[in-house]
Amino acid sequence: MQENKPLLVVGLGNPGAQYARTRHNVGFLTVRHFVPGDAVWRREFNALTYTTDIDGHRVIFALPQTFMNNSGMAVGAIMNFYRIPLENLVVIHDDMDLPVGTVREKVGGGSAGHNGIKSIDAAVGRDYRRIRIGIGHPRALGLPINPADWVLGRFSDVEMSAINDAVSTVNFCLSRHH
Repeated sequence: MQENKPLLVVGLGNPGAQYARTRHNVGFLTVRHFVPGDAVWRREFNALTYTTDIDGHRVIFALPQTFMNNSGMAVGAIMNFYRIPLENLVVIHDDMDLPVGTVREKVGGGSAGHNGIKSIDAAVGRDYRRIRIGIGHPRALGLPINPADWVLGRFSDVEMSAINDAVSTVNFCLSRHH
């Protein structure tokens, strides 16, 4: 991480109340966990942003408002304006290939079919840090549900409990890098 540049932490999701508790919005949920409830979000670059200092480092939290498939538009615009290097980008998103509540980190790699990641990769490149939060896959659970419908479905109470536990581990993941 370049210490003299802000850290950009992006949660992926879809805007609107109808998507609030859906599996695809686990990135939004996670970012909102780090931002105080009374925070004033700014509307800029097709995103909601909140800027703060954590341990002496400037951190910009962002929730793209472009819908998942166009997340790269917002991320690219924020990075260009604030001159944020790729190594200072952290994207938090859902991952169907991981069991519900599992958290994994990686730098770069493929999109695994995730349209938000595809959009960001096209806009800024692939070598940024990703925090993937498992939402499970309907086939792995023996459910005859289309994956596109699965990601837009709501978490059950049991799943939500696992997601909340996962979010608390992401706190550690982020603080390690400051």
